[in-house]
Amino acid sequence: LQKLIHLLQATDDPLIQEQALITLSNSAAFSVNQDIIRNLDGLSVIGGMLSNCVPKVKEKALNALNNLSMNIKNQEEIQVFITQVCRTVESASLNSDVQLAGLRLLTNMSVTSDYHQKMINSIPCFLHLLSEGTERTKIQVLKVLVNLSANPDMTRYLLRAQV
Repeated sequence: LQKLIHLLQATDDPLIQEQALITLSNSAAFSVNQDIIRNLDGLSVIGGMLSNCVPKVKEKALNALNNLSMNIKNQEEIQVFITQVCRTVESASLNSDVQLAGLRLLTNMSVTSDYHQKMINSIPCFLHLLSEGTERTKIQVLKVLVNLSANPDMTRYLLRAQV
């Protein structure tokens, strides 16, 4: 895992980045690896890939963070990327793999109300996707909105959102 994280930092080759992210994502299926990746500062390295201009690399980074977000301690570190993930969802092509990967990560990060405040500005986007997206996109957006609606503090933001 350490070598993969170092490889991710050392290369500019999108194909190598993509493969390293896929391997890290698959490794994150095991809870012990989730802790190891966090302790090796892998979350910030993977999060750094969110600004990559290659859509496949960005998608694989979102998928890796999504798998790593199943751990509460990891969520505490991943939360710094929520605003960037929201912007990525908003700017990605409608129904793209990048958009869906971002929505899946936001779904996991919104299971508890700890980070709902960071998603407030994206509520209009979520509602737009709910009306314009494909079935897959709509289902993923609904998961985020259901999680947000479970928090009474979010009611006014959900009801006042301009679409």
